[in-house]
Amino acid sequence: MSRLNIATLVKRVKESPNDSFSKFALALELIKIDKRKQAMILFEDIVEHDSNYVGVYYHLGEQYLLDGENKKAFDTYNKGIDIASSLNDEHAKSELLTALLTLESEMEG
Repeated sequence: MSRLNIATLVKRVKESPNDSFSKFALALELIKIDKRKQAMILFEDIVEHDSNYVGVYYHLGEQYLLDGENKKAFDTYNKGIDIASSLNDEHAKSELLTALLTLESEMEG
């Protein structure tokens, strides 16, 4: 099923390269089939070109953590918190704060 979704999403991204939702969905599908590097490229592209797409920050930070890039994850979570605050998105802000606090406690320990 994932490959069908991926083909559909690749087509959507090619047809609408500024569609952050399709890029985000494609990145999540790529992670499922262990194509994390490609997913990170999409996540980073969303951050660069559609910084208010707040959902991307949690997932990008998570990928940085898997790569041992704690500083990048820390910065990504903080940026996401700032954006979620500016958008009054309390749900995203709460998720990002939880991720940040978990990371901080791991970095201290």
